Amino acid sequence: MRHAIWNGAVIAESDRCVVVEGNPYFPADTVKREFLRDSSTHTICGWKGTASYYDVVVNGETNKDAAWYYPEPKPEAANIKGYIAFWKGVKIE
Repeated sequence: MRHAIWNGAVIAESDRCVVVEGNPYFPADTVKREFLRDSSTHTICGWKGTASYYDVVVNGETNKDAAWYYPEPKPEAANIKGYIAFWKGVKIE
């Protein structure tokens, strides 16, 4: 079982994570949506496609763009459609 933790809160927990490039991606249904806020940030990965981001908000503190996902991944990354990954100090245990 993996846990994503930031600012003392468990944001996600799952035993069904998919690891891509060393990053565990959590199934969206295992992420506590009350801690996510839509971000307008987007980046492009050559083989995965265009990533969208969420800010992680816990106890009134915001970790900007600390979660990302690929709403329409390229075929090579189809296995992460519907999954969310974390960084920027979000601890994965």
